[in-house]
Amino acid sequence: MKARFTPALFAHAEAVLGQLLGFDHPADAVVSRYFREHRELGHADRAFVAETVFAVLRRGRSLEARCAGKLSDRNRLLVALAVTRGWSQRELAPVLKASEEEWLAAAKALADSELPPAVRCDLPDWLYARLETLFGAEETLALAAALNQPAPLDLRVNTLKSDRDTVLTRFAADGIVAQPGALSPLAVRLRDKPALARYPLFLEGAFEVQDEGSQLLGFLLEPKRGEMVVDFCAGAGGKTLLLGALMRNTGRLYAFDVSDKRLANLKPRLARSGLSNVHPARIEHERDQKIKRLAGKADRVLVDAPCSGLGTLRRNPDLKWRQSAESVAELTAKQAAILASAARLVRPGGRVVYATCSLLREENEAIVEAFLATHPDFVLTPASSVLARAGIELDGDMLRLLPHRHHTDGFFAAVLDRKS
Repeated sequence: MKARFTPALFAHAEAVLGQLLGFDHPADAVVSRYFREHRELGHADRAFVAETVFAVLRRGRSLEARCAGKLSDRNRLLVALAVTRGWSQRELAPVLKASEEEWLAAAKALADSELPPAVRCDLPDWLYARLETLFGAEETLALAAALNQPAPLDLRVNTLKSDRDTVLTRFAADGIVAQPGALSPLAVRLRDKPALARYPLFLEGAFEVQDEGSQLLGFLLEPKRGEMVVDFCAGAGGKTLLLGALMRNTGRLYAFDVSDKRLANLKPRLARSGLSNVHPARIEHERDQKIKRLAGKADRVLVDAPCSGLGTLRRNPDLKWRQSAESVAELTAKQAAILASAARLVRPGGRVVYATCSLLREENEAIVEAFLATHPDFVLTPASSVLARAGIELDGDMLRLLPHRHHTDGFFAAVLDRKS
């Protein structure tokens, strides 16, 4: 169902955009709060507002260039609707003033090829420069185009409760268009974004929402029945739940995080999952006493490190404007310290997997290379050979997923095995 386009609905979008462009809080939190305060907005109205303001966040630089100096929230929204969403002046008629028609036509007529590369890619200059160094100008253009598209909705089937064929069959019966993921044997990708919070299979714990790329981290860690496994930066626990299922609900699985709020979000998911081998615990920092007690005892440790999140721009487009070269430099120091602490938990013959959802070499390969240089008792095990055991075909000694190549979020991971 499409929202009825009115001046009042446009005013809501303008109000939300005004709050977003301060970049004081994550965009999804700002939008959610606004909708809680304006319950009169129906499902279609909320979808219109969210999609339109996110289009401005994604395409900020090229839209501003098209505004030709007339930079207001109103103008940004009009150009976003005309250019990124392809609306005609007739469709915009309820809000478009006669004095704006010529200006908007000129904004729409400006060709992408006339814009400088970083503006065309809708990236800040510092980020464009780093990606161009890594991937070259042509591939950076393709990568940026993929990052500027909304992400699809991916699910992970909970093998303790169901299997992929059963879930797909049920979706088909209920008119939900879905297909198996191309990489993860547990992934299901939905064509649309139906509301699933009250859907019976979700309430039964048969699946969780999780990007297909994120699911591969579990297959890199390869946790076994009865092992002691640590999810070092568990967050809201999406990967914890995957590890627990791969362990067939045996052994001990510790979910550590510095945030009470994130661990609280894990509780209802844990209850649905049917897992009883998970032990969530808040830690103060990577040198917490709870961690020291496990030194040399863990079979496997997953480090999904705090990072810039630049691989998730399809979902969090505001991150490219909220991060900076300076904030990334601060993160790399933290990442190196966290990996070193996590590695102390691993027994001889055990494994640590270091992962981020960043695109940048300094948060990824550079951290792993520096770690290996100072930890001669660890070796890099080729990610491709580990994934092959799960029937997943991907090349490379380290995992690097990119949205324009793999149709997932941007992910990086390295498998570091401790010598026996």
